[in-house]
Amino acid sequence: MAAQVPVRVIDLAEARRTVLVRQPLGDDPSAEAVVDAILADVRARSDAALRDLTERFDGVRIERFEVDRAAIRAAHAAVDDDVVEAMRLAADQLRTFHERHRARSWLEFAEGGAMGQIVNPIERVGLLAPGGRAAYPSTVLHTAVPALVAGCREVVICSPPRYNGGVHPAILIAADIAGVERVFAIGGAQAVAALAYGTEQVPAVEKVVGPGNQYVAAAKRKVFGRVGIDQIAGPTETVLIVDESADPDAVAADALAQAEHDPLASAIVLATTAAVASAVARAIDRQLLTFARAEIARQSFADRGAVVFAGSLDVALVAANAYAPEHLCLAIADPWSALSLVKNAGGVFVGERSLEAIGDYTAGPSHVMPTGGTARFSSPLTVNDFVKITSVFGLSREAVERLGPPAAALARAEGLPGHAAAIEHRLKGAVRA
Repeated sequence: MAAQVPVRVIDLAEARRTVLVRQPLGDDPSAEAVVDAILADVRARSDAALRDLTERFDGVRIERFEVDRAAIRAAHAAVDDDVVEAMRLAADQLRTFHERHRARSWLEFAEGGAMGQIVNPIERVGLLAPGGRAAYPSTVLHTAVPALVAGCREVVICSPPRYNGGVHPAILIAADIAGVERVFAIGGAQAVAALAYGTEQVPAVEKVVGPGNQYVAAAKRKVFGRVGIDQIAGPTETVLIVDESADPDAVAADALAQAEHDPLASAIVLATTAAVASAVARAIDRQLLTFARAEIARQSFADRGAVVFAGSLDVALVAANAYAPEHLCLAIADPWSALSLVKNAGGVFVGERSLEAIGDYTAGPSHVMPTGGTARFSSPLTVNDFVKITSVFGLSREAVERLGPPAAALARAEGLPGHAAAIEHRLKGAVRA
């Protein structure tokens, strides 16, 4: 067993110099060059490029990328029934949640005519589902279900091929449960390229959604504009605010659950008292002794995590809002009273029972949330990410007469006399009833 590295307890001043300041991941120039070459190759050579790139990066030669329905049906025999049932429950929870806030078209008629919005789903979206060394069927559900609830006509999934050229069976089952009919055995930046540009086999989409490594992130940045993207996802991050009412062992387990994701993950505990901070740190140390992914979690805590003595709940909330975490857990005596004070977070887990690990799977909201401080200005994935809104203008004669002169004045002030002339033409009596 590796030597134990005690979890550090620090004060807020030190935290603001270290763990509450995100360490830049940096751009890898070599990765950028690789992605540029991949995008250009797929754009120029289409499926031929995909075959060569898949053989190079995944070690398997594939002629037909789309997974046939027989393989999807056969996947059910390769996954335990309890896991399949868990996926079904998660999908039901996701549908119920996202149905509640689906955007709807509206028109309002008044003396000024009509104003409103038309809400249309994006026609075709492409989802990225990691599935190389590890498969994440939950990501399929948490992206595909909102897209289908939004009404997207076609949803396609790209997931890296395994040694046999197929897609991980758990990914296929999740796609089937969600209602996705087309899955392609393509991963990495080449999947982003295929979805953005289209190939002989892969349809071009209007938006690319889903996580991936630094190559996928770079590819999404570069194709933005040709297609939409959801966000550039970084490592997972969690802030837990705890007071004397919290169970230190439960808090420790929640923090470790997030630290096990990745050495770059960040799990930060903001404790209101020194005694609580010490108790949580000791609990984390104890649990690390038998933790299955201890090496990953230790590295995460050593580089990007800590237990912080914040001094008070108010101070902890100010610090959390400044950090703007992906996940914010309120393990405090009266969490609902503190909810209104949360301004920046991807998701708020209210109360000690509202553990984030359930939010990752079966709660209902999508687990795709803003990272890297982007919760200051962006939101979790919802049905709104899969629709576009068209404004409707239906001006009456009275509206033109009331709104036209000030519009013409603004147009002339901006040096656009043609705009003013178009308005004044209507004002001279050419407006029809």
